[in-house]
Amino acid sequence: MIEVEGNPVTLQEFLLRVPSEKPPLSYIQSLEPSVLDPVGFDSFEIRQSDPTGARTTLVLPDIATCPKCLGDIFDPANRRYLYPFTNCTNCGSRYSIIESLPYDRPNTSMKHFAMCEDCQQEYEDPRNRRFHAQPNACPECGPRLELWNPSGACVAMRHEALLAAADAIRQGLVVAVKGLGGFHLMCDARNVDSVDALRQRKRREEKPLALMYPTLEMVKDHCDVSPTEERLLLSPECPIVLLRRRIAGDVSIAPSVAPGNPYLGVMLPYTPLHHLLMRELGFPVVATSGNLREEPICTDEHVALERLKGIADVFLVHDRPIVRHVDDSIVRVIAGRELVMRRARGYAPLPVCTKLTMNPILAVGGHLKNTVALGIGQDIFVSQHLGDLETAQSYQAFERTIGSLENLFEIQPAVIACDMHPDYLSTKYADKIGIPVNRVQHHYSHILSCMAENELEGTALGVSWDGTGYGLDGTLWGGEFLRITDQSFERVAHFRTFALPGGDRAIKEPRRSALGLWYETSAEVESEPSHPESLPRKREFNAPQSVSSPRRRGSSLESQKPEFLKSFSEIELKNLLSMLAKGINSPATSSAGRLFDAVASLLGIRHRNAFEGQAAMELEYLADGVDIDEYYPYTIDQGATPYVVDWQPMLSKIVEDLHNGIAAQLIAAKFHKSLAEIIVAAAKIVGESRVILSGGCFQNKLLTETAITRLQEEGFRPYWHQRVPPNDGGIALGQVVAAVRANRGSTH
Repeated sequence: MIEVEGNPVTLQEFLLRVPSEKPPLSYIQSLEPSVLDPVGFDSFEIRQSDPTGARTTLVLPDIATCPKCLGDIFDPANRRYLYPFTNCTNCGSRYSIIESLPYDRPNTSMKHFAMCEDCQQEYEDPRNRRFHAQPNACPECGPRLELWNPSGACVAMRHEALLAAADAIRQGLVVAVKGLGGFHLMCDARNVDSVDALRQRKRREEKPLALMYPTLEMVKDHCDVSPTEERLLLSPECPIVLLRRRIAGDVSIAPSVAPGNPYLGVMLPYTPLHHLLMRELGFPVVATSGNLREEPICTDEHVALERLKGIADVFLVHDRPIVRHVDDSIVRVIAGRELVMRRARGYAPLPVCTKLTMNPILAVGGHLKNTVALGIGQDIFVSQHLGDLETAQSYQAFERTIGSLENLFEIQPAVIACDMHPDYLSTKYADKIGIPVNRVQHHYSHILSCMAENELEGTALGVSWDGTGYGLDGTLWGGEFLRITDQSFERVAHFRTFALPGGDRAIKEPRRSALGLWYETSAEVESEPSHPESLPRKREFNAPQSVSSPRRRGSSLESQKPEFLKSFSEIELKNLLSMLAKGINSPATSSAGRLFDAVASLLGIRHRNAFEGQAAMELEYLADGVDIDEYYPYTIDQGATPYVVDWQPMLSKIVEDLHNGIAAQLIAAKFHKSLAEIIVAAAKIVGESRVILSGGCFQNKLLTETAITRLQEEGFRPYWHQRVPPNDGGIALGQVVAAVRANRGSTH
């Protein structure tokens, strides 16, 4: 644990220098930076370890192949030459093979492979880098590769199996490859027909596909790579990193890999098997999860034959069992530092260390992007990404992971924490366990997760924006400003609510969110009060061009029918308007995520999503690179708490700009700028110096960086996520903290 203080530029330089200037005999297994408030160090010291407290064993994540093992597998004179399961103490599989603690070979899936005399000698020699490397193996005694046809018949073995798999990829086939934490589906990323075939078979229409490149140099040929992004690509975690393409329309990668997306999700090989395969191929491949839609990735070769039937043409498998599925992690650099968007391989299950003291607490997360967490002592262990609990297979993986964590740490939770939504499968699981349940408001969990990883306590303003979360008042929250107190929270402000015709259908159809907004702002004339002073006090914020108060709510929206209405058939529009008028299946929401969707539909970017968040992503990409200082007007009604942030002036001006032919790129940029200004205005009203940014909307690089810059300019201290996702993948962490706070408060 190294703690250093300095200005941000110097700290970033220090971080980049550590790998190159470390002692020559040392190896960095995991470099995990976190940015915290300064405490005022004035000297250098090496502190003694604290011997008090419970002794716990950390379960290490799976670690990418180290340079020395990489040298072994490409050295013809080495006995591990071309061996795809080479590892040492400094690298290799960990979490994906551990069955129980302590981490000894008999407690891993390597127990099936008795070490040969040479491997045993290495294992017992303290001077050898394979001393007590539990997965230690070689071609004589370790796991072996086979290539299977779709019927499960072996058609090649060992290195010949790898060469045959590489040849199949060259020929345009789809190959299912059993890797470290599950199967990848691989094909030639340059081959349009292969990529299109994979999409059709997997029923994955437009969602971007991850790529694996053979070398960093080739990545740099196709993408811009900053020093921080390069460090991530080469790190022991070796995640998928979202990189900006160098040339728009570059045909070196099939357009269908990431249609209409200026970014590519890129990773480098992280196991000897991947290194061997990519060295043989010499070109980038699609490396997407080996699963059906909404299911966890396959880990067993026999299950893969059944589940991936009709998708993969051949199967490259091995005989080392995978104990638990572990997806590839996804990372994006925002505001100069890493932000984990999917936390799995390389990161999980390393704990988030806190100053809290807790009896064992289990948190079961939300419904989408589910993770679970286990709080023990002062550590909170967050599981790998489990995905959406939409299928029986996903729910089974959820239950297995809970049992696995409890077994690993040999504890039974005293309390279970869950979301407030009564229909979430995770909530129903919590209710049936038979121990005390803490129901935690969704957006409160978001803020606490961010505070936990930034080691923050006390009061703060939390800005929690996402698609949806069950609110205390029974409505769907999602555009929230929460004042965090020592024990709980207060909802101090939120976006003005509007109805979602069809409820959850709006998640897949942004046009429904746009219709809800349009209906809300095009309602009948409200009666004018005879005494204007009786109106609630409002604070209006105007962009450089002001807007007069309309006599009718949203009169500009009503007088100028938006083009998005044409996306509905006459009967669809009639039925939906009837639902809105009667309040049938049209829940009210304050969701910022649905606001993004609505604007995307208004601009004609996308009326239907092929995957979650697609419209909002495309709205961000449209605004990318547009330098603009203008923002749209809005009001904040301070008549009563919670205050209401009214988006109507902004929407009216957006429709007006569209009518006047203003470019969609400018409108999208002004929209993002407006949201950042709303955050600053709310922070000024609430008066908390620390502002926490969390929720799925803060995966948006443009929104997050603009908000951070504006908050800092105005003297606030913004905090955002680093190694725990801002999306629902961080909910479980926040639930643990909330349960501790609630139970601590009950004793006062």
